[in-house]
This record gives sequence, C-alpha cells and structure tokens, in this order.
Amino acid sequence: MTKVSFRILSVIFVLTFAALACGLPSPAQLLQSEPVEVVEGVSPDTPVNASEALPTLVSETGAVPVVQPPVDLVSQQDALIALHAKVSPGVVSIQVLTELGGGQGSGFVIDNDGHIVTNFHVVHGGTDIEVAFPSGLKVKGEIIGEDADSDLAIIKVDVPADQLVPLTLGDSSNLQVGQIVVAIGNPFGLNGTMTTGILSGQGRTLDSLNETPEGGRFYSTGDLLQTDAAINPGNSGGPLLNLNGEVIGVNRAIRTFNSTDAGEPLNSGVGFAISINIVKRVAPALIANGSYDYPYLGISSLNEITLDIANELGLERAVGVVITQVVPGGPSDDAGLQVSDVITAVDGQELNSFGDMISYLFNNTSPGDTITFTVFRDGSSIPIELVVGSRP
Repeated sequence: MTKVSFRILSVIFVLTFAALACGLPSPAQLLQSEPVEVVEGVSPDTPVNASEALPTLVSETGAVPVVQPPVDLVSQQDALIALHAKVSPGVVSIQVLTELGGGQGSGFVIDNDGHIVTNFHVVHGGTDIEVAFPSGLKVKGEIIGEDADSDLAIIKVDVPADQLVPLTLGDSSNLQVGQIVVAIGNPFGLNGTMTTGILSGQGRTLDSLNETPEGGRFYSTGDLLQTDAAINPGNSGGPLLNLNGEVIGVNRAIRTFNSTDAGEPLNSGVGFAISINIVKRVAPALIANGSYDYPYLGISSLNEITLDIANELGLERAVGVVITQVVPGGPSDDAGLQVSDVITAVDGQELNSFGDMISYLFNNTSPGDTITFTVFRDGSSIPIELVVGSRP
C-alpha cells in the first residue's frame, strides 16, 4: 500500500467516526457526491436558518438509567441549598489596602447596626477598607476593634438595617466531632463559595499573633475548631456553620505544606476556626472598648507529654499540663506553681492537655477571677488557688 492510499484510508476512517458522532452523510456518500459550489460559506442546500437543521441531542434507548439518590441525601442536598440561600447574603468580601500593598478576606454581619466580624490578620494595618455585599452594594468600612490574641476584628459599615442580613450565632460548647459543617467565603476572590466537611477536632491550640514581651515567642490561642471543609486564602474571617445555618466558628487558618506559584498556602484538609463562644466573649468588648482583656497565668507548657516525661514524673497516664517555665512575678509564680508541676484539673474539670486548659480559661474566666488547680507534685496531688491575671 502506498503512502498516498494510506492517507486516503485514514481520512475515510476519521470521517466515519465524525459521521457517527454528528449524524452526517457517510464517507462513501461524501466521496461519491458531485462537488457543490459554495458562495460566501453557504451551501445552496443549507436553509437560511441553519440552527433549525441541527440535530437534537436526546438520550439513547437503553442508556444508563437515572439513579435516584437516597431520600436522606436529597434532604441533605436541599438543606444545603436552602442554607446557602439563607446565609450567603450576610457574608461579605473585604478588600484591604495597606502601606505594603493589599489583601482580601471574608466577614459576616452580626447585627443591624452594621458590625461585621472578620480576622485581625485580614484588616490589620489597613488604610482603606472596602466591604462588598452579595447584593452588589459596596461601602467603606472602619476598624473599630482588633484582638491579636484571638485573631478577631470588628468592622463598622454605615448601611441601612434593611440591607443587612445578620447571621445567627450558635453554641460551640455542644459540638461533636463528626458533625457536618459548612464554610462560606471568598477564596481567591470567588465570592459566595460554599464548601462542606466535618468537624475534625475541638480544643486545638495555635500560636496567636500577639508576641510576648521578651520577644521571639507568641502567646497561645485556644479553643479552635478543626475541620476538613476546604478553606483557602480569602476564606479568612468567613463563617463556619452547622446545618441549621448557625455560625459555630470564624475561619482563621489552614495547616499545609503546599502553596501556589505566588506563595499562597493551599488547603490540605486541615483548617482551623475560632469557636463562636470565644467570638461571643471577645466581639462585644471590641465593639464597646476596641480591645479585649485576656486571662493570663504566666507559664509555659508542653503541647504533649511524652512517655519518657510521664515515666520521669511518675505519671500513670500521659495527660495533664506539664509546666516548663514560670514567669517571675506572674500569677502562677505568686500562687506557688513550680517547673515540673503537672496541672491535672482546674476547678474540678480534668485536663488532658494544654489546649484543654486554654479552652477552659478563655471560655470561663476573666482577669481577677480565682481558680483552683489540682497539681501533681512529687507523687501527690495538691490544690493550689490562683488569681487570674491580664496578658501583658
């Protein structure tokens, strides 16, 4: 077979598939028909309204039948659709200009007075803040309160109450790992994006954005929620919700080892949100005073007790808060706490980790309160009272 004839057969083969796909005449008919003169790209046999001659795409007889999803999945789908329609009007996009450039994040309305919750790291240092509502309304925003410890901030906008959709704040004390959660925000500037996942963990602890006086270290922030709902740059400050549409957290951060070409972090299934009960304590103070006074102990601790440390301290279980440093003149120093003490309970509530203690303090105490620690020292448990201080 010559190369020329091979090319002809190849063309016929390709045309055969094209004809089967498009309902055109067969290759044999095309090759046998007489040449047709085409004037200005229109065949004499083509109707003036060519669209009327196009084939109609219909399902073939015997095609895979439509599968009806289980009723519970349909109900969940309907619930998510309704949730987005209900909540998204209260979620805003925030554009920030700073002396170093600009940034973008999310936020949500919490009342009819125009107060919006977002992250400290989204708006801090902003010289010009623009708030965009899903309705198309865009207004300037003013920062009236910031808190580097919780990574929360409050923006005030001058908008009529009838154009505001405040979201309902839930209760993070009754959450359970495994329940479905929903994140709504503006990742990468894609407004109104909704993602779903589960609550992966509670009581997580990260470094705050508030540096200690000695420098080089940061205070801890606690009572964080962990989720696998997709959270990406631009989601920060947006709401994390339960299936009732109640806000249970404020999306804050992701833990990842991946990034875009521009260096922005990418979601890897580990996201964190500030629990709504922390927000309900901090936000009113930010609105009223512009700041929040955090409880302070003046100690450092390990995030986890290793087996070696547990054996060295004589612990039956590797739980509790091992003190590794006591700040001179701080509340813990005044109360008599020592390095290597293990705090096993506070006010009768058992502590498994440092995160448990931080969550308890942030949710239940204020500077000036007196609390009672149960401390394991030299093989015995002793009670120690402590007056909670204020973070420097």
